[in-house]
Amino acid sequence: MKRHITRTTAALAIPITLAVTVAFAVGAYLYSKHYFATLLESAEETAKVQGETILEALEHQMLDKDEDLIRNMIQGFGDRTEVESLEILDHEGTVRHSTDLGTVGTTLDQNSPTCEGCHLLPPEDRTFGQIVQVDEQAILRVVLPITNEGPCQSCHDPAQSVNGLLIFDNNIEPMRAGVGRDLRLMIGGSALLAMLLVGTVAGVVQVLVLRRLHRFETAARLIAEGDLEQRVPVTGSDTISWLGGEFNRMADSVTGLLGEVRHQRERLETVINSIDDGIVVLDPARNILAANTAFLERTGHSRDEVLGCSCSLIADDSCSATDCPTLACLATGLSQTRICSRSEPSGSVVWEEVHSSPIRGLDGEVVQVVEVWRDISERRAAEARLADSHRFASLGLLASGFSHEMSTPLATVLTCLEGIMREAGAEDKADRTLSDIEMSASIARDQVMRCRGITQHFLRLSRGQPSPSEVVDLGTVVEAVMGLVAPTAKDRSVELRAGPGPSGVQVRANEADLQHALINLVLNAVEACEAGGEVTVGVEAQEGARIRVQDTGRGIPPSELDRIFEPFVSFRRDGTGLGLFLALNFVRQWGGDISVQSEAGAGSVFEIVLPDGEVSYQVTGGER
Repeated sequence: MKRHITRTTAALAIPITLAVTVAFAVGAYLYSKHYFATLLESAEETAKVQGETILEALEHQMLDKDEDLIRNMIQGFGDRTEVESLEILDHEGTVRHSTDLGTVGTTLDQNSPTCEGCHLLPPEDRTFGQIVQVDEQAILRVVLPITNEGPCQSCHDPAQSVNGLLIFDNNIEPMRAGVGRDLRLMIGGSALLAMLLVGTVAGVVQVLVLRRLHRFETAARLIAEGDLEQRVPVTGSDTISWLGGEFNRMADSVTGLLGEVRHQRERLETVINSIDDGIVVLDPARNILAANTAFLERTGHSRDEVLGCSCSLIADDSCSATDCPTLACLATGLSQTRICSRSEPSGSVVWEEVHSSPIRGLDGEVVQVVEVWRDISERRAAEARLADSHRFASLGLLASGFSHEMSTPLATVLTCLEGIMREAGAEDKADRTLSDIEMSASIARDQVMRCRGITQHFLRLSRGQPSPSEVVDLGTVVEAVMGLVAPTAKDRSVELRAGPGPSGVQVRANEADLQHALINLVLNAVEACEAGGEVTVGVEAQEGARIRVQDTGRGIPPSELDRIFEPFVSFRRDGTGLGLFLALNFVRQWGGDISVQSEAGAGSVFEIVLPDGEVSYQVTGGER
C-alpha cells in the first residue's frame, strides 16, 4: 500500500515539477531576453554618447590638422576594455585613422557582411547602432557621420554633406555572457523553487488527500474480501468527506444486493440439489464447473473432488453413449439427447437419458454446456410392458381384422359350393346346369384367391412388411367399389352415385389395399345415412389425387373426431372399430392420408389424399 501511495505521489509530483520548471524557465528566458534588450539599448545610448564625445574632441584636432594628436587620442580611446576598435573613414570609405594600424588606408566594402546590414536598408530606416559578428564575436557597432560644417569647408568640398564616418565598436560578449549566467542562475533557482513548491504540494496532497483516499482503498479491499460491514470514516465537510459518505451509501447498497444474491443463490442451489436428475455444468474443455447432489451421488465423488476436473475422468465409466452429447453440442451449438446405460454394483443395469443444452456468451459462442442426467429405467420398463401389451393387442387386432375380412369371401364360397352341390345332385344334367356349376366354381375360385390375398396381406401386416405397389386407375377402383357396395346401399334405401371428376387419373398403390380402404369409407357413409340418404364418390386431381366420399348422414360430433381412426373405437353397436384404422394404415403406406370434415346432423366428407409425386394422368375419351 505504501508503494502504491508513493507511485501516486510520483505521478502527481513529476508532471507538476516539469510544468512549474518549464513555466519558470520560459519566464526566465523571456525576462532575460527583455533584460538583454534593455542592456543593449542602454549600451547603444552609452556608445552613442561616447562616440559623439570622441567625435567632438577629434573635430578640434581635425581643424588644427594635428595628425599625431588625432592618432594618440584614437589609441587612447581604443585602450578601453569595452572598446573593440575605433576608425575614422573619409567620404569615400577609406580608413584614415584606426586603433588597428593595419587597417589604415584600406577601403571598406559596402557589400561586406558587417556593412550590408545597414546599406540594404533605405537611409530613413537606418539606425546609428547595430550588432554585427566580427571574428565570431558580437560587436555593437555605432556609426556616426562627420558632417561638413562651415569650419570644415576650408578643406572639404562645400557640396558634400558628410566628410566621413566615425565607426565605434564595443564588445558586448561580456554583457551577453553575464546575461546568460544570470539566465542559468534564474533557471536553476526556478527549478529549486519548483521542486520546493512541488514537495510542499506533495506533502499537502499526501496528508489531506492520499492518506484519506487510502481509507477508501482499504475499505474497498476489505469489502471485496468479504467484510461487508467495512465502511470509510467520514470527518469534515469537504469533497472527500462527501465522497466518503457516497461510498458508504454505495457499500450499503452493494451489501444488500450481495446478501440478496447470496440468498437467491442458496435457494437456487437448494432447488437444484432437490432435483432427482443429475445436473452438471461443463466448460468447452469439458471441465466440471458446477454439479448438484444427484450428480455427485451418481458418480460417487464429493463436490471438491469433481469441481475443475474433466468429466471424462469423473463419469466416463458411467457414460456408454455412442457419442458424447456435450461434444456434439459444442460442435453444432444445438441441444443434444443421448441414451446410455451403466451397471450398478448389484449387477442391475440403469438406463439414463442425457440432455446437453448450450449456454451462449454475448458473442453468440457456446461458453458452457448444461448436462441433465435422467434415470429412465422405470420408463423403459414401462415401455417394454407397453410393447408387450401392444403386441398382444396387435395379435387381437390381426385376428379381428382377419375374421372381418375373411367372413365375406368365405360366405360367398360357401354359397357357391352349396349351389354346385345342388346342381351336381340333380338328375337333369343339362348344359344350363353345367354352366351354372362352372360359374359358381369360378366365383368360388375368385373368392378363394381373395382369401389368399387377405391372408398374405395380414401376414405382411404382422411382419411389418409394406404391400407391393402398382399403377392403379382410380376410376376403375371407384367403379369396382361402388359395384360391391351397391347391394348394401339398396337394402338401406340409400342412393349411391358417382360424382363428376377427370378420368384417367392413376396413382401408384396396391389396388386391393386401396379398394379395401375405399370400401370401408363408403360402407361407413352408407351406414351413417337414414333411408333416402345419399352417398357421392368422386375423384379429384387437385394438389395430388383425391377420392372424395361425401354423405348426408348423421355426422360426427366434434368431440369424437380425434378418435375415429383409433383401433376398436366404434360408434355403432355392431361395429368392430377397425375399418377406418385399417384404411388409414393402407393409405399411409404410400405417403398419403385421410382427411375428414363433419358436423353433427349435416353429414361427413372423407378424402383419401395421395401426394403429387404418386399421381399420373392418361388421356382417355378426349379428356384429361
